[in-house]
Amino acid sequence: MSGSSMRSDFDEEKPHVLAVDDSLVDRKIIEKLLTNSSCKVSTAENAQKALEMLGVADGQQNFSETVSKVHMVITDYCMPGMTGYELLKKIKESPAVKEIPVVVVSSENIPTRIEKCLEEGAQEFMLKPLRQSDVKKLNCQLVKYRNPCNARLCMGR
Repeated sequence: MSGSSMRSDFDEEKPHVLAVDDSLVDRKIIEKLLTNSSCKVSTAENAQKALEMLGVADGQQNFSETVSKVHMVITDYCMPGMTGYELLKKIKESPAVKEIPVVVVSSENIPTRIEKCLEEGAQEFMLKPLRQSDVKKLNCQLVKYRNPCNARLCMGR
């Protein structure tokens, strides 16, 4: 039993990232890259599910679906229902989660879309497919967010 509790303690120390994408393949790629970089990863197939997992969905009363503290959200821009941009806006409008960095990813390099997301508060806008080098850059963002004193470890990377 003590081995499993040690495992959960270790998981608690890992940065926790919520990956949101309607494509199962893209979710799996993001999950694999982040897991390889020592992150704990939760996934959601759409923006509404992500808001529920963050505990800030409209009219949410039941918090049984919420996940433990999230340190970063990575969301696809183009999703049915609510876009990644709309998810970003909802997160930044919610006092409970507005400090969580949000990274928007897209397969389309549209400068106006990128500008719009960054102006709305996105930490970063990245093009798909994500690569391990992109995740290393995100790890530095996580270090800065979780412990500003360690941010200098990421200088020059």
